[in-house]
Amino acid sequence: MKIKHPIAFAMAAASLLAAPLLHAQEAVYPRQAVTLVVPFPAGGPTDAMARLLAQKLGDRLGQQVIIDNRGGAGGGIAAELVARAPADGHTLFFGTTGTLAINPSLYARLRYDPVKDFAPVSLMATTMNVLVASPGIPAKNLADLIALAKARPGELTYGSAGNGSSNHLSGELFRSTAGIQITHVPYKGSAPAMVDLLGGRLSMMFDTIAQQTQNIAAGKVRALAVTGPKRSPLLPAVPTVQEAGLKGFDVTIWYGVLAPKATPPAVVERLNREMVAVMATDDMKKRMEADGADARTTTPAEFAALIKSDTAKWAPVVKASGASLD
Repeated sequence: MKIKHPIAFAMAAASLLAAPLLHAQEAVYPRQAVTLVVPFPAGGPTDAMARLLAQKLGDRLGQQVIIDNRGGAGGGIAAELVARAPADGHTLFFGTTGTLAINPSLYARLRYDPVKDFAPVSLMATTMNVLVASPGIPAKNLADLIALAKARPGELTYGSAGNGSSNHLSGELFRSTAGIQITHVPYKGSAPAMVDLLGGRLSMMFDTIAQQTQNIAAGKVRALAVTGPKRSPLLPAVPTVQEAGLKGFDVTIWYGVLAPKATPPAVVERLNREMVAVMATDDMKKRMEADGADARTTTPAEFAALIKSDTAKWAPVVKASGASLD
């Protein structure tokens, strides 16, 4: 018999042969405990998110998911470790907006490539910041604050956890979008910045909602706006920055899981399927809401597209801020 289309025949045959191999890879995964490398120390919001996922994901996989906290270099130490790890799905990276979309513009010599070195699995959750002001600042809403900043250029200050942090760049995006001059004061972490905000030595700060709900309720700070595209269920009376007048302003912070680039597609698909199942449970949705976050999963392709689009979004903000790290 003469084969009319040998190339098509060969491709079809290869596909048939590959299918059992993919299923075999998935059937034996995981063979051992899975390590989820977290790019920040234990006790912070990123670590808390990762630990919530690890327990439930381990139950679904039938193997323990162990948290490995590797702080340093803005998450770069952890990212590089996973990028160079065996591509078998047993070492995963808990990535964030900062480590994957901001660091490429912030660090002059980044030792990993968020696009080339990883196989995205899925998002886990998204959250946002809230702009809080010292009660001593005579601004009842965002419009008042912008008017005050224009009347007193450079006098108002905003604190952050350090150059290139999400609260720093939230402030930079706010400054440029509103067309105002406010002065950035970097700290070594959010906690010391909050001490000065509560003491009236800072004018304002962008911070995670979960960290500020008690201060807002107690009247220690004044919530002016949230940075996401919609209001937070934890602060339903607080408008978004867009609602308050700055159209197009959106700072959404996300968390997700990635594997080393050459991880078999069947393993990535298995991980994606289990993550989607975990985050769809009522328990996880409620836990996310309690932390001011939304449970949100994606396909691997959608997560890859988000990393690329957010990298392009933050590049000009980082450049305008003048922040640069080695």
